[in-house]
Amino acid sequence: MMKYTPVRMAFLAFLVIFSFILCAFALGQEVFWLAGALFLLGFVFMGYGLKLKRSATQSA
Repeated sequence: MMKYTPVRMAFLAFLVIFSFILCAFALGQEVFWLAGALFLLGFVFMGYGLKLKRSATQSA
């Protein structure tokens, strides 16, 4: 698997923030199913990033 890099973690953080911003935009447009999907997607990205961070700190 790919090695832990700060660039990769920064990209994941960007995806999480962008997902939540798009969720807020979808709520403003009253597209609730899309807002829910983007909200869950943000948590999926966040969970993946936390999993990568935990595995990187345990192997060091």
